[in-house]
Amino acid sequence: MVLIKSQRDTLLAPLQSVSGIVERRHTLPILSNVLLEKKGERLTLLATDIEIQITTVTEGATGDGDGAVTVGARKLQEILRSLPDTAEISLLLEDRRLQVRAGKSRFSLQTLPADDFPRMTLTEGDTQQFQMTQKDFRQLLGKTQYSMAAQDVRYYLNGLLLLVEGKELRAVATDGHRLAYASVAIDTELPRQELILPRKTVLELNRLLVDSDEPLNITLAPNQVRFAFGSVVLVSKLIDGKFPDYERVVPAALRNHMTMARQTLMQAMQRAAILTNEKFRGIRVVLGDNSLKLIAANAEQEEAQEEIEVDYSGEAIDVGFNVGYLLDVLNNVHTDEVQWSFNDASSSALITVPGNDRFKYVIMPMRI
Repeated sequence: MVLIKSQRDTLLAPLQSVSGIVERRHTLPILSNVLLEKKGERLTLLATDIEIQITTVTEGATGDGDGAVTVGARKLQEILRSLPDTAEISLLLEDRRLQVRAGKSRFSLQTLPADDFPRMTLTEGDTQQFQMTQKDFRQLLGKTQYSMAAQDVRYYLNGLLLLVEGKELRAVATDGHRLAYASVAIDTELPRQELILPRKTVLELNRLLVDSDEPLNITLAPNQVRFAFGSVVLVSKLIDGKFPDYERVVPAALRNHMTMARQTLMQAMQRAAILTNEKFRGIRVVLGDNSLKLIAANAEQEEAQEEIEVDYSGEAIDVGFNVGYLLDVLNNVHTDEVQWSFNDASSSALITVPGNDRFKYVIMPMRI
């Protein structure tokens, strides 16, 4: 029977929304599949890796009755991508195979039973709900996610802390060498709750959310969180662990401050970074009266030096940093100016935005 008949993009767009979490190779073969479920003209697509589940709904799919099937997500996506934009697609179920037809093109794909597909449901019980714009939440992630650890044995660092309290939502990420903090006001008054989003969930949300004022509904449960926006619902398990006390990490009393144009500083660092050691990426920051020097060198004894005129009259400082960590923050905080605060060469530095206490970036020095 013809299960689904639709335009290529009616099928491809929602498939791309859900298939980002699908692993290419999995111990459970069905987790490499996407669930297609048709009721009337309503088509639901669902993908999961057991930790995260993404569901999206699209309208305008015709066919002979209702039905459900699971099929290889990547293969179906690549087939649809390769077909012309204007192609009309027919998906037929025949002898446990899914036939994909478009014009004179024919593809036969293996399927697995829809009843065997694992589904996550939001844990009932104590839940908190609030709403904000997709843009505000995406910007919150953008200002912090680059500081998450990737494969740290301290598993709770391989994620991002979300903390709601009162009418404020905070996001914090750290890999032990640097820490990024950002906060945003929300409309709903909520009791304090902390949760750690897995790294994969954060990256997926950043990919799916758009910079618009469209609503994002967030539901917090004890071990899960649900994000609903547009036609997408993402449910994720949480990392079980105790996140470090970020307030103790942020230095309080710093003596020396420098404010300068973010773009100027970033471009000078990008040039100096060309000649840093590929593994350690160390750069010397030398501050003197109205002068900032950036000095980089590598194992081949090549050297780069950039000098920028700055408004600075504090103590002379010569300190080393990982230039990649500095470029991360400058690339993700979209303001005209940044403020850089130091004590000395052996203590952590703080990067903030002038006149805005909703963002902080702490970076540890390194020996060069």
